[in-house]
Amino acid sequence: MKKLFPAVLFLILTVFLHPSTAGAVYRIEVLQAGKNACFEQVYQGIVKGLEHNGISPEDKVMLSRTVIDVNPAAEPYNWENLRVLMRIKSAADEIVQRRPDLVITIGTPATKFARLKIVGAGIPLVFACVADPEVVGCLSKTLPGPGFTGVTVHVDPADVMRVARQGLPAMKKIGLIYSDDDFAVAHSEEIRVRAAELGMEVVSKHVNLWDSMTPAAEELISQGVDTFFIPMDRYYWLKDFEHSKALMKISSERKIPCISSLPGITRGALLYNESDYSAVGSLTADSAAKILKHGVRPETIPVARHEYSILVDAEAFRKLGIEIPPKLLSRTPRHGNGHS
Repeated sequence: MKKLFPAVLFLILTVFLHPSTAGAVYRIEVLQAGKNACFEQVYQGIVKGLEHNGISPEDKVMLSRTVIDVNPAAEPYNWENLRVLMRIKSAADEIVQRRPDLVITIGTPATKFARLKIVGAGIPLVFACVADPEVVGCLSKTLPGPGFTGVTVHVDPADVMRVARQGLPAMKKIGLIYSDDDFAVAHSEEIRVRAAELGMEVVSKHVNLWDSMTPAAEELISQGVDTFFIPMDRYYWLKDFEHSKALMKISSERKIPCISSLPGITRGALLYNESDYSAVGSLTADSAAKILKHGVRPETIPVARHEYSILVDAEAFRKLGIEIPPKLLSRTPRHGNGHS
């Protein structure tokens, strides 16, 4: 009997202290900088994706989310942005102290400023909704970095330009206005490179986030641009999309078409992208499940890219007097001509 008691005690401790034999309970922390509908869709996609992978909130996961308020209209390098940066780093410190099994970051700022602390503490990280993986430390747009991987919402500008050429066959000289936002600079350079590969020239103008759109646009028009391209740049959605609306007004008045790599947030661009942010969350959950359930190292999981669609705004074509080629009609939204 005395020999039986230690064996029973060992069995009990094994079951209760080693969840791998009794149904693992995973502790996942989510760090998000900024509140918007896209990020909320990503988060809900993560929750559903975890369930799909057998990690249910009821009994398989302790999921905690930290959301840091970010003012998207704030100018760079000011005290408000510095406070946000410090809040992200402070949140990362607190998360590290709680020692979760995995951290998910949503958005570029949360990933960029929390990654080193989290990965440095030996906690695997999966990012979601990052526009350019290289900006947050990945080796390339498809290769992750040590201790982390994720899902990018990168839009290849060549995809936009190829579709645009179907409706604008004479497009040769692209006007590009961009700010000093980190990703805007990187994406603008990518646009320049990809345009050259397609035999087109890019004439660009660098602006500060608080600069007016009109002088920059007029300067590019004087240099003979035949199309404007809106890069992934927060300059275009500041102050209720003030700069986007200004460029759309110029585009309409001067009959110079505009194409965009942004979602259809303002009316007027001939082309824009449409992304499924719930799918972004689901892909994020897939990577998290590989790490948690199967012990896969994050750096061996390629960066996933969401599937996006390049859509046509038929109303914008009409306003510029450009006939939509039949092959582009399938790219108009199913629910009507124009934006959703």
